[in-house]
Amino acid sequence: MNQSLKYLTILGFTGALTACGGDSDSSSLSGGETGSVSVGLTDAPVDSAQEVNIEVAALVLQPSDGERRRFELEFPAPINLLDLQGGSFESLVTDEEVPAGNYNWMRIELGDDNTVVNDSGTHLLTTPSARGVQTSGFVVPAGGQVSFTIDFDVRKSLVDPVGQDGYKLKPALRLVDNSETGIVEGTVAGELITQECGDALTPDFAGNVYVHDGENAQPDDIGSANEPLVAVPVEENGGDYSYIAAFIPAGNYTVSYTCGDDLIEDDQEQPSDDDITFVGAQNVTVIAGETVTADFEIQSP
Repeated sequence: MNQSLKYLTILGFTGALTACGGDSDSSSLSGGETGSVSVGLTDAPVDSAQEVNIEVAALVLQPSDGERRRFELEFPAPINLLDLQGGSFESLVTDEEVPAGNYNWMRIELGDDNTVVNDSGTHLLTTPSARGVQTSGFVVPAGGQVSFTIDFDVRKSLVDPVGQDGYKLKPALRLVDNSETGIVEGTVAGELITQECGDALTPDFAGNVYVHDGENAQPDDIGSANEPLVAVPVEENGGDYSYIAAFIPAGNYTVSYTCGDDLIEDDQEQPSDDDITFVGAQNVTVIAGETVTADFEIQSP
């Protein structure tokens, strides 16, 4: 799976709050040279909740050789990850000067005020013991600027353990370079949605579009051996149906529509490998900084 993503200038809003600063030695990893780093937070959707709120307290950068960099964050309230879909994101730090070089990881440290809201009310969201969610490594170029987005995939991360009160967070994150991503968007014919969804079609659910890595990929559900890069909801607006899959690394993909979903049942701690029917599978090529269209029409008998 690709390891790079889109520009922060893509669709959505920029959060007004940024880091207060770092508290560690600013010695360079590359002979005194520095670079600029910006980090945003976005989310892939989950069908089983109206809100997934996390209290973001700090962003920590771990260089491969040098002192750890920590940025305290000041958000007035927990961030609802489900507001960060369709290309929207929340800025964590913007144009912060840091030592250039290789970094082993980036971590978001969480507070205690983390909740899930669904039809049955507000539930506690238990986070990892270290109260942090950690990404893979990255590079800050000497004398340059780099902008990353952390794609926090709630659909893959949220579990509902049997016999326990509340939900558990098992983070599934992608760290992506914003300069190397594009968007897949399109429409889904209402007749196709009616054909596939039947009684499952509601004002809040019109199916999902799955994006799988590679051409002619065999679509499968979350939790399978060939799970999608992302699965995004189809949204209804004035009788028309559309979707947006943002933060997609440049490359070749297979997109498909399904009225199935990967909801985590009460007796599961992870998404099940369900038998989901996919229709309209088609290949797309994502180019950095561009938008590619993939529409889904009614299937012929």
